Amino acid sequence: MGKIVAVCWSEKKGTVKKPIAEGMVKVDFGLEGDAHAECSAKRQVSLMSIESINRMRGLGYPVEVGSFAENLTTEDIELLTVPIGTELCVGPDIVLQISQIGKECHSGCAIFKQVGKCIMPKEGVFTKVIRGGKVKAGDEIKIKKPE
Repeated sequence: MGKIVAVCWSEKKGTVKKPIAEGMVKVDFGLEGDAHAECSAKRQVSLMSIESINRMRGLGYPVEVGSFAENLTTEDIELLTVPIGTELCVGPDIVLQISQIGKECHSGCAIFKQVGKCIMPKEGVFTKVIRGGKVKAGDEIKIKKPE
């Protein structure tokens, strides 16, 4: 079982996301008010682990939660080992389905320009919203076992 370390949001694409106290995740949409919401049916909510962010800090990169434009920063869950199609239960209400692991980073990536290295192409996880609800730091994440 893991947990949410931060909920991150940005008004414009290509910018570092800032932590917010609480967010509303909407079905087939994403994080309400976020620039990437409804961006793609496959990539509605993005996740990055604090372990990946801390590894970058250890290499001397000045990164924080939201630096890789993730909506949810997680802890104690090995996102990269969770197969596509698996559902994650977040907090009391939200169900996210893993839809993509990593992404192709376009030339001139804004994150790369700001941070100096982008780990989203290999360590970012994208999900589709199956059931929405409120999300905040401290919410638990559980891998939903297939029925």
